[in-house]
Amino acid sequence: MEDAAEPSDPELVERARGGEREAFGFLYRRHQAYVYRFARAMTGSSAVAEDIVQEVFLALMRDLERYDATRAGLRTYLFGIARNLARYKARSVRRLISLDQVEEVSEFEDPAAALSASQESRRLRRCLAGLPARYREVIILCDLQELDYAATAAVLSVPIGTVRSRLHRGRQMLLERLRPRDGLPVAKRCLI
Repeated sequence: MEDAAEPSDPELVERARGGEREAFGFLYRRHQAYVYRFARAMTGSSAVAEDIVQEVFLALMRDLERYDATRAGLRTYLFGIARNLARYKARSVRRLISLDQVEEVSEFEDPAAALSASQESRRLRRCLAGLPARYREVIILCDLQELDYAATAAVLSVPIGTVRSRLHRGRQMLLERLRPRDGLPVAKRCLI
């Protein structure tokens, strides 16, 4: 494959349908990090997110003929598969992930700033994980993955108005959980 002009997703899908393994590998390399971050945010577990990434791309490989580029972009399609897998895994494995499993990569040179940012990130993740799935997934897709309302609606199979209302309500819930309250530790507020 040439590096100068990268082929589009629809072009790579067509080549992969024709049996070109390199085209599928290119699709994997292009999208796997996005799918991983989405799955990680939805499940709170790196191990589960890695499993979901593998299952998403196995499903894509198996059902490549079912993907229709006119209905949704490939990343949107992959997020839809990942969402369904994350929900399935959440139903089958009801457990809280320890904060010790949260990985942090710091870009700060000041150790105190790095620690503070790490603690804030953990706090936000914990509060986000405590939200009902319908609000958590729309916040992850719109705010973290930066999908527009239409793409998010396609992933979730809901109208755009539903995305807007869930995003608004989810942000309100998240702010409420993050807001300091007298006598109630953050860890307790985030699990309410």
